[in-house]
Amino acid sequence: MTFDICVRLERPCEICVAPYGFRHHMTLSNNTHMFSDMVKRADVSGNLDAPEGGFDAIMQSVVCREHIGWREQARRLLVFSTDASFHYAGDGKLGGIVKPNDGRCHLSREGFYTESSYQDYPSIEQINLSVKKNSINVIFAVTESTIDIYKQLAANIEGSSVGKLEGDSSNIVTLIKEQYEQISSTVEMKHNASSAVSIKFYTRCLNSTGALVNTNKCGNIKVGDLIQFKVEVEVLKCPKNRDEHKQTIQIYPVGINESLIIDLEMLCECNCEKPGDRFYEENSPRCNHKGTYICGICECYPRAFGRKCECSTEEASRNITDATCVRPDGPPGVKCSNRGDCVCGKCQCHARKNDNERVYGPYCECDNFSCEHHDGKLCSGPDHGECDCGVCRCTEEWTGTNCACRKSNATCYAPDTSDGLLCSGHGVCECGVCKCDTTEDGRYSGKFCERCPTCSDRCIEYKDCVQCQMYRTGPLKDEHDCATNCTKFTPIPVKEVVANEENNEFKCAYYDEDECIFTYVYYFDNDNKLQVKAQENRECREKIFLPFIVIGVIAAVVLLGLAILLLWKLLTTIHDRREFARFEKEKMMAKWDTGENPIYKQATSTFKNPTYSGKG
Repeated sequence: MTFDICVRLERPCEICVAPYGFRHHMTLSNNTHMFSDMVKRADVSGNLDAPEGGFDAIMQSVVCREHIGWREQARRLLVFSTDASFHYAGDGKLGGIVKPNDGRCHLSREGFYTESSYQDYPSIEQINLSVKKNSINVIFAVTESTIDIYKQLAANIEGSSVGKLEGDSSNIVTLIKEQYEQISSTVEMKHNASSAVSIKFYTRCLNSTGALVNTNKCGNIKVGDLIQFKVEVEVLKCPKNRDEHKQTIQIYPVGINESLIIDLEMLCECNCEKPGDRFYEENSPRCNHKGTYICGICECYPRAFGRKCECSTEEASRNITDATCVRPDGPPGVKCSNRGDCVCGKCQCHARKNDNERVYGPYCECDNFSCEHHDGKLCSGPDHGECDCGVCRCTEEWTGTNCACRKSNATCYAPDTSDGLLCSGHGVCECGVCKCDTTEDGRYSGKFCERCPTCSDRCIEYKDCVQCQMYRTGPLKDEHDCATNCTKFTPIPVKEVVANEENNEFKCAYYDEDECIFTYVYYFDNDNKLQVKAQENRECREKIFLPFIVIGVIAAVVLLGLAILLLWKLLTTIHDRREFARFEKEKMMAKWDTGENPIYKQATSTFKNPTYSGKG
């Protein structure tokens, strides 16, 4: 059995040579004929197990830059074609290899990888770091049986992609072309900053007029397109290790050998923390001589505490703790309602930017700005009420949680009526506003529930006054009568009358004695005063003289009768002429027969004797 394994190692198949880890045959060149010839002449080998040592090949192809011939300013593609899975770091121990892969170039003059039997396979992370460092795009051209595992591998190697290779490799050229187009039409920005630094990318991609979008990737790019990225660098925290306060950050596009280097120096220590600085003062009066003033903050001496070291544990208040600043009926552990500082066991509430706003109370639980708003005003405005500890305190005229409701019902009475009915008797008054009823006659609406589309409205009440004041017509056209009876309103003349239903305006239209139509609207303004807008000019129809109409109708009837008679006469004449012409035609075509009269007999008759045989 051991002999059989040795033989298979020396020759895995009839046309195979002994297995080898990796061999570099040809440096990159434009000579395609030489490349084709070298591929054909390449020795074929095989494995005893299914996984392959492709990681050794990838590592050597990436790091052996001089042997491979990678150019500096070029997009670098590495095509890895296989139909099997791969060995990775740790698998070498199965063969007794414990030395880890060093990630360096180990090629002999003949191009063979010399460390196959001495170093373990590279890890996925080593492959990823080497690919990133050398700006190489890896294309895995694999068969269908292994495509899933290589998709997982590509997700962990920056700038790599996977394509399905047919069993006979007939689509290798198409696969490489498609993968290259996908890689070259996409730009993705990366960085190597530590977790202490946040880097964000903003770009418009190809939309030069659009807004900046927070993304590090743009697609559908063509040769010559210009993509601009805006980079935002933010230091999130100062590393504990002082050596990391200075960092070199590399920002680069994936797969392209170009980068932007940022030398970042974090200011994690301030000069004001050092003695001798003007912001460093021991036994400072700003700290009540009980602490050191450092960078604007008091560091209190022992047995002193407080924002300005104003509290002492040796005084009578030494038993006072922060617990005295916690509201008993509030959230546990929350001091001063999170709106103040606990100083010597008492809450000192924070000041507001707006001088009119303040926070107060033993636990800073109250304020004068958190009450309900109405129409954008706190407690409906200062004339309605004021905010006290989150509750609106209303004036005498107003009520409600936001002081928006009137206590009086005076605004629910129509000012131009004397019936004294609340909401015209068709609704209820809530917060000084009428809420109208729905009856069998219809639904009432309007500021005072005075309008009902299916009921008789109040247009008739204002009709006579509008006529006399605007047009000097109607039953009150006499100037004295008009002035005496029409004192509730004075119409406002307008060119065109349009009713605004949102303002509860009602449109009215009537014909007067001149058969002219006049239009007006009425409504109540904010002061509950009746307002009327009337059309400047009435709309009158043109007058028609009746005798002319009668004469015209008679004349039309006579003319119509004459026209019918003439038409009948014309048709009759035409018919007679046609009949006469047909008669004449038949007369000309008539022919008389010259035969004998069938009842005529001649005077002489001749008979022949049948028995006579003699000669005559």
